[in-house]
Amino acid sequence: MESYETLSEAIEALKEQGYTEDFNIHDNILKSSNGNHQFRHTEFVIDKSFRFDVNEDPSDQAMVYAISSAGKDVKGIMVNGYGIYSEDSTNDILEKLRNH
Repeated sequence: MESYETLSEAIEALKEQGYTEDFNIHDNILKSSNGNHQFRHTEFVIDKSFRFDVNEDPSDQAMVYAISSAGKDVKGIMVNGYGIYSEDSTNDILEKLRNH
């Protein structure tokens, strides 16, 4: 099982494994930062996830998701805070992320 000490270490390792897109959630769609790819919650798979609790400060807490779409052969990373700084929206994509 993979584990990483820092958020930046995880991101760098995932990039080396081919997770090169940078994903964000916009209007209930997962979109790449370059605008080339977008997916609904049924169109992507969460391959891996890593939780980081650097200290008790909620601003230092995050989840890293390694995401892929087999049909489009796209792999990327999404970083999301959790705790009091996490998204409070209950859309389909965040539900999928929470349930992973």
